Amino acid sequence: MKTLLASAKHPHLVTAAIFGALALGCGAVSIAADRSDVPQAVVKFGDLNLSNPQGAATLYNRIVFAAHEVCKSFDADIRDLVSHAQLNACVHMAITDAVTKVGQAELIAVYNTRNRQPLPITVAAR
Repeated sequence: MKTLLASAKHPHLVTAAIFGALALGCGAVSIAADRSDVPQAVVKFGDLNLSNPQGAATLYNRIVFAAHEVCKSFDADIRDLVSHAQLNACVHMAITDAVTKVGQAELIAVYNTRNRQPLPITVAAR
């Protein structure tokens, strides 16, 4: 089963974005060496065919949902512009890093259709 896990112990399956986004969003956040105190999300995608647009779009939607779940600590009050900006930055960074980590051309294409700043479509060597 393919799984995307936000954990530093499994870099080949990691969405390090979640950690990076939280660190950026919080300013000077100290992250523990084992990262056990950092919110994590598991995104399973073993059931998807990422070589077709439908599978890639489904994974993208799962990543977006997971990013919102992990970053929801910034979702204090929509009238609070600082926490709203932190939420948006956290979610965007988490999504971007997760898509980059997966590295599938179809997933990157989905990302590029939904974001202003596109990612280059390069498939990482495995």
